[in-house]
Amino acid sequence: MRNAWQTISKIIKYSVHTLYLIRTIIINIFFIILMIVVVGTYLNLRNNSTTSTSKNTALMLDISGTVVDKPVTSGNKFHKFSKNLLNTNQSNTKENSLFDIINILRQAKNDPNITGLILSLKNFSGSSQTSLEYIGKALNEFKNSGKSIYAISDYYNQSQYFLASYANKIYLTPHGLIDLRGISTNRLFYKSLLDNLKINTHVFRVGAYKSAVEPFIQDRMSDHVRHEEKKLINHLWNQYLKIISINRKITTQEMFPETNKMLDELHQIQGDTAAYALKNKWIDEIASHYVIEDTMQKIFGSNKQGTSLNAISMYDYNLIAPIKQNNQIAIICVNGPIVDGPDIPGSIGGDTIAHKIRSARFNPKVKAVILRVNSPGGSVNASELIRSELIAIRDSGKPVVVSMGEIAASGGYWISTPANVIIASNSTITGSIGIFGIINTFEKSLDAIGIHNDGVNTSPISNISITTSLSAEYINMMQLYVNNSYRYFINTVAESRKTIEDIHKIAQGRVWLGYDAIKNGLIDNIGDLDDAINKAVKLAHLTEYQLNWYEDKINWMNILLQHTNKVIYAITMNFLNHHLLLTNFNNKLKINNIDVLNFIWNDPKNCYALYLDHLTQL
Repeated sequence: MRNAWQTISKIIKYSVHTLYLIRTIIINIFFIILMIVVVGTYLNLRNNSTTSTSKNTALMLDISGTVVDKPVTSGNKFHKFSKNLLNTNQSNTKENSLFDIINILRQAKNDPNITGLILSLKNFSGSSQTSLEYIGKALNEFKNSGKSIYAISDYYNQSQYFLASYANKIYLTPHGLIDLRGISTNRLFYKSLLDNLKINTHVFRVGAYKSAVEPFIQDRMSDHVRHEEKKLINHLWNQYLKIISINRKITTQEMFPETNKMLDELHQIQGDTAAYALKNKWIDEIASHYVIEDTMQKIFGSNKQGTSLNAISMYDYNLIAPIKQNNQIAIICVNGPIVDGPDIPGSIGGDTIAHKIRSARFNPKVKAVILRVNSPGGSVNASELIRSELIAIRDSGKPVVVSMGEIAASGGYWISTPANVIIASNSTITGSIGIFGIINTFEKSLDAIGIHNDGVNTSPISNISITTSLSAEYINMMQLYVNNSYRYFINTVAESRKTIEDIHKIAQGRVWLGYDAIKNGLIDNIGDLDDAINKAVKLAHLTEYQLNWYEDKINWMNILLQHTNKVIYAITMNFLNHHLLLTNFNNKLKINNIDVLNFIWNDPKNCYALYLDHLTQL
């Protein structure tokens, strides 16, 4: 008995020591992270106050990662922090603010110390065509100011080459490649998988073209959706070719000939992709890295140490804060799928956006609001909450202008309807006026493994669970919910867009690009954020103003953890791609940049205005 108590005592003693050790380790880890953040912040603030641009300096537009409207980790300070302290400058998971890049280019255009621009885009992963066109506009402004642009690389993907086409001179190394292939759509279909897993998928929808539910009920794309998508990507590709052809001063046929003709020409020069690019005027000169570096040093000079050319990275270039004005234009970004409740990682919360709009309404300095929409939609309930707040601020006398980004479809269009003016680019995907609901139940799956469900209820609709089949009464009720939401959507659009004679002809879930959307009365003007700002200034009768970006407060701990997760994810995916040959594995699991399996399907009525078709990024 005594031995037994001694054994128990030892176990308790060692358990307490183990718990104490674990607690100490956890506390120390958090303390180290906190110290890293504090020291990193101090170093970056000190660097910000001392960094200056010398004369005859080249601005290096060395975008690393992707370009989005609203990065998860926004601001140059965090980029510098991650670059200097965490050594993650080359991470292809980094997100860059589109509007920061535009501001950098426009400030550099007027900066007498900046005499030229170098596009070093090897770490640029890509962006939407809408964003690329906006950056291209700023590049043209820079070039038209009399300052030259040089593009240097040994490889250009389609996004990289689009920006490079604005350069005065494009360099390519002898073994280089310009990878122009076109645009495609791609999605996974789950019907057979769901059948094999005996998952019962209940779909409720209105809109013949509402293709968001097709992956759950079919194994391939329907013919009418295939026709619409073919039309959409053809226009985007033709727009892409038109712009780069104008930039390179050649025809679109010369820019991208028929595939067989391209192959014949490559055969004739034995597959020399650099020579092919030069012959077809895609580039201006083939040169080695050493020759390019030497040429740039002759143009811009060397740095103080004499080790490299005199250039400053866009991440080290300090933006000058604008002069504060009492008249403000609030810019609120809706970037990502819309979910019910507050913001969650990867999605926009209806409550969060509604709170920002409400704050702008009660801010006496705010004279107008620009809602920047880059969203495929989502929860009907959350979309309606945002819409109602926009109506309130518009009715208070503050004009509302919607600026559409890459996509403002379904719920993204729903929230746009109260605007005084809607502005989109030619490449914006919008419309998709339709509603659907999806409920998966697993009663057959459970039956197959010997788990059975039974019980009693007070009504046919009282026991709604993923472990039981849906009653006929609840199925009818769900379809009524969806029908009512669609009717509400239609009426909302018809009331706000008075130019539309027959809304049903352009609804039914059909998507439209900007150039068609304006013909159909869904938008008012073709343009970008600059045009939206000008319109807001005009509607609010302002002569002086300041842009007030309603951004989320930076939580350094959350940012650090998110950044760490991204780095780990990138390392994991690189390992899979290298060892398992899973090229573009990341894109295959997502539809329209939404992780379908992890998307929060939390609408109270299970009704969604969401566009899920995936357009492969340029």
